[in-house]
Amino acid sequence: MKDRVSKKVKDMQPSGIRAFFDLVLGMKDVISLGVGEPDFVTPWQIREAGIYSLEEGFTSYTSNKGLMKLRLSISRYLKNKTGVQYCPDEEILITVGVSEAVDLALRTLVEPGDKVLIPSPSYVSYAPLTELLGAEAVRIDTGKNNFKLTPKELEKHIDPRTKLMIFNYPANPTGTSYTKKELKEINRVLLKHSVFCITDEVYGDLTYDFEHTHFASLAGAQKNTLYLDGFSKSYAMTGWRIGFACGPKDIIAGMTKIHQYTIMCVSITAQMAACEALQSGRSAVEEMKREYRRRRELIVDGLQKMGLDCLKPDGAFYVFPCVKKTGMNAMQFAEGLLKTQKVAVVPGTAFGPHYENYIRISYASSIENLKEALVRMKAFLQRR
Repeated sequence: MKDRVSKKVKDMQPSGIRAFFDLVLGMKDVISLGVGEPDFVTPWQIREAGIYSLEEGFTSYTSNKGLMKLRLSISRYLKNKTGVQYCPDEEILITVGVSEAVDLALRTLVEPGDKVLIPSPSYVSYAPLTELLGAEAVRIDTGKNNFKLTPKELEKHIDPRTKLMIFNYPANPTGTSYTKKELKEINRVLLKHSVFCITDEVYGDLTYDFEHTHFASLAGAQKNTLYLDGFSKSYAMTGWRIGFACGPKDIIAGMTKIHQYTIMCVSITAQMAACEALQSGRSAVEEMKREYRRRRELIVDGLQKMGLDCLKPDGAFYVFPCVKKTGMNAMQFAEGLLKTQKVAVVPGTAFGPHYENYIRISYASSIENLKEALVRMKAFLQRR
C-alpha cells in the first residue's frame, strides 16, 4: 500500500511546546509555566455580551469576512489608536485567532521556492507553515544581539528569492520589542528591497516600558504590510478563538477566498463578544497589563539571583533565560525540573534549532505560583 500521508506532512515536526507538555498530562501538583495563555478569565462584560447574544438568538453564520459591526469597530479603533485607516469592507478579515490568519496569509502570498525571513527564536508555527507550501524558511538568528533584529542582519539575509518577512513583536518567546526608531530602520530595509512584511502584533497591548508602534503606521509601510492581531492575549480570550487581519485589499481578498472554503466564518458569539471588548474592555486590559508588569519584575529578579542570564522582556508575558551555566541543555533542564520539582517550562529548541541553551517561561500565572516555582527551581539548581 502506498503511503497515504504526504511527505511534507510526514517531515513536519510536531509543536515543540505540545510535544513537551504531553509529559505534563496526568502529573499532579505541577506548576505550569509553559503554555502562553493568560491566567485571567475573560472580563465579565465581554462574557456577558457573548451570553446575551445567544439569548437574543444570534446563532447564524456571518459574512465570510466577519460581522460588519466588528470590522467597523476594528477600523475605528485602529484609526483612533494608530492613525492608520483600514476599509472595513475590503481591508479587514476576521479569523479564527491569529493562527489562522498566519496560515491564510502565507498560503495567499507564498509560492514554492520563495524565501520567507523569520527572525528567531520565533513562534512555533511560522517555519512549518512556510515549508508546507514548498517555500524556504530562513531563520535569522538574533541571539547575538539581545534577540533583536538589526537592519544589517536583515539586509544580509535578503536575496532575489526573498518574498516576505514574518515579524512578531513583542516576540514570543523572548518578549523583545522595538522602539519606533528601530522599526523605522527595519521598514527602510524592507521597502528598499521590496520585501513584504507580515506583522504579528498580538502582544502589542502588553508592551511595558514604551509605547507599542503599529508597523503599518510607519512612512510607506501600510501598502507593504499585512497586520495581524487578535483578542486572545490582551483581553484574555484565548478560547474564543478570534483574530483579524488588516492589509491591502488584494491580499485580504485572497485570504478571504481560502477562508471561505476552509472555515466559512468565525463563531458569531465570539464576534459579538469581541465587539464588546473594543467598546468597554480597555480598563481590564490595563489592569491585566499592570499585573503582568509586576510579575515580570518578580520572575526576572528571581532568575538573575539564581545566576541565570535573563534579559528583561519589553512586552508579552515570557522570559527566555539561558541555562548554559548549569551544565545542562534546555531539554535536560526542562525534563529534570519537571520530574524532580514539578515545574513545567518549554525547551528553547521549540522556537528554533539555535536555542538549545534556553528555556521559555511564561509568567501568565499567579504571583503565588511564580514565587513557589522560583523556590522549586532554586532547589533544583542547588541539588545538582
